[in-house]
Amino acid sequence: MKVAIARTKNSRISLKHAKEICKFLKNKRLSRAKKFLEDVLSQKVSYGGKYYTKATKEFISLLKSVEANAKKKGLNVDKLFIKTIKADKGETIYLPKRAKFLPRRAKSTHLTVVVEER
Repeated sequence: MKVAIARTKNSRISLKHAKEICKFLKNKRLSRAKKFLEDVLSQKVSYGGKYYTKATKEFISLLKSVEANAKKKGLNVDKLFIKTIKADKGETIYLPKRAKFLPRRAKSTHLTVVVEER
């Protein structure tokens, strides 16, 4: 069983949005998943009435990366399925202090995709 993996660390997207997308994409064919995300980005389809455009852009780039990794390993791109896709909490990023206010905390998320050939 051949697999290909792609990861991103500290993506500046919401963990909640990323988990929502992961839930939908698990066990899907890679080509269908990419097509669906591109339709969401062009606002033809939505996840329960929402588009999550920032998170969707990150996932599209991640799926393109895992596809390139699979080609490099010699896997058949037409037979790839998403075996594992997960989002984990990343580091808390502190943005600089503005005037007398406290520094702002920014969200970040680690993303991992594993595809296999079936």
